Amino acid sequence: MYPLEGTGPLGPILPDHPSEFVVGIVLFFIIFFVIWKVIMPRFEKLYDERTDTIRGGIERAESAQHEAEVALSQYRARLANAEEEAAQIRDEAKKAGVAIQADMRAQAQDEASRIVSAARVQIDAERSEALESLRKDVGSMATTLAGRILGEALDEDTRVRRTVDSFITSLSKDAPQK
Repeated sequence: MYPLEGTGPLGPILPDHPSEFVVGIVLFFIIFFVIWKVIMPRFEKLYDERTDTIRGGIERAESAQHEAEVALSQYRARLANAEEEAAQIRDEAKKAGVAIQADMRAQAQDEASRIVSAARVQIDAERSEALESLRKDVGSMATTLAGRILGEALDEDTRVRRTVDSFITSLSKDAPQK
C-alpha cells in the first residue's frame, strides 16, 4: 500500500499520528525558548567581549603607532640637532686648529728670528775675535819676516800695528762681500 515502510499517508516528513506532530512542535518551541533565553545571551556576551577585545587591541595598536610616530619625530629632531651641533663643533675645531697653526708659526718665526739674531751676534763676535787674532798673528809673523828680510829687528809696536792694520784693511776691501 505504501511504497516506503514507516511513512504515513502524508509522506516521510509528516508523522503518522497527529500527537507526534504536536509533541514535536512543543519540543521545538521548548528548545527554541531555551536557546533564545539561555544560549543566545551567552553567545551575545561572548561576541561583545570579543568585539571589545578586538576594539581594545586596535585602539592599543593605534596608540602604540601614534607613540612610535611621536618617538620617531623626536628622534629625527634630536638627530638633526646632533648633526647641527657636530657641524658647529667641527667648525670650531677647524677655527681653533687654524688659530693654533698661526700661533705656532708666529712662535716658530720669533724663535727663528731670535736664533738668527743670536747667531749673527755670535758670528760678529767670532769675526772680531778672529780679526784681532789675525792682526796679532799676522803682525807678529810679518814683522818677523820683514825683520829677516831686512836683516834688522822691527820692534816698534805702533808702526807695526799701523802696517798690519793697513794690510788687513786692504785685504778686507779686496775680499768678496756676502
